[in-house]
Amino acid sequence: MAGILLLLIYIAFISLGLPDSIFGVSWPAIMNDLSLNLEFGGFISFMTTFGTVLSSLFSGYIISKLKTGKVVVFSVFLTAVALLGFSLTNSYFVILLLAFPLGFGAGSIDTALNNYVALHYKPHHMNFLHSFWGVGATLGPLIMSYSLLTNDWHRGYLIIAIIQFVFLAILTISLPLWKKNEKKQDEEKIPLEKTKISKIKGVRYALGIFLIYTALEFSIGMWGSSYLVIKKGLDIALAAKLITVYFLGITGGRFLSGLLSFKLKNRQLIYGGIFIVFIGALLLLVAKSEMLLWISYIIMGVGLAPIFPSMIHDTPRNFGKNNSGYVIGYQIAFAYIGIGVFPTLFGFIFSYISINLYPLIIFIMASILLVLFNLLVLRIKHN
Repeated sequence: MAGILLLLIYIAFISLGLPDSIFGVSWPAIMNDLSLNLEFGGFISFMTTFGTVLSSLFSGYIISKLKTGKVVVFSVFLTAVALLGFSLTNSYFVILLLAFPLGFGAGSIDTALNNYVALHYKPHHMNFLHSFWGVGATLGPLIMSYSLLTNDWHRGYLIIAIIQFVFLAILTISLPLWKKNEKKQDEEKIPLEKTKISKIKGVRYALGIFLIYTALEFSIGMWGSSYLVIKKGLDIALAAKLITVYFLGITGGRFLSGLLSFKLKNRQLIYGGIFIVFIGALLLLVAKSEMLLWISYIIMGVGLAPIFPSMIHDTPRNFGKNNSGYVIGYQIAFAYIGIGVFPTLFGFIFSYISINLYPLIIFIMASILLVLFNLLVLRIKHN
């Protein structure tokens, strides 16, 4: 039974990843179709992020009331309906409105599944599951790219919406299994404390880690192509391939981290990952050959891979099972704030100062990440 439920959670993680990376791919076509300016895409991205942050902040309360299975089903329903709406409309304002439930659903399912796996499964499952998010995040752009061959972004959203509705049907049918397993593992007897999050020992450092981690991960991906084209002199197509390899490094690195977690603790994986990011950034800075550039982006992706899932999995251990639902919700909210704020901030820095600062920014963010993690380790007194 636990194995079947785990398979369903894997499916849900693919479902979570599918919509996450398609908007950037589809926006140029939407913009042209609807005769919009480039900056209008930022409003849609903001609305999605706002929905995600809001649902993440309230997810502890939502999970305590509905339980994990119902939260997962409801969240997939929201994303499926929102994606279907995208596929049927030619109105920018309708898309803008639909962006909110798309983000809200993503935040709820992200927190619910991460909390459930952190409470009930071993560390390798957390890493493997986040790899399956990467599978979904890779499939989404592939589906959309196929649809854009005929300049039909509506079809791309429709295909992904249909896949989500199939996942929704599977997860809905499985609801009795969720309930039975939750009862078996006494999840419903774990009271989610209404402790003020900021007063829990060490939690501020954890929130800072999630803020900086996602800022680093997404900034590397967002501004990497610009750096490679402007500073390193690569053509646009090759630069795009290097960034694709970076995201594949994250996905593959999480599979590798899952295997390593049989021998290493989460803390060791995080320290090792940050160290590898430093090596990748150094290679990027000194690289004068295309081969070194490939290696640097693969290494940075692999290095970042274990940090997010390992931090999530250690949450119940660091802050208590009673608090994990609330803390994970706040961690994910801060993660999305990092995604929403820092890449844009760095864009202004690169535009008005120099894109040459890109490797330095990576070093600085990785250093802050290391400092925050050290402070967390010192604050949390366990082995």
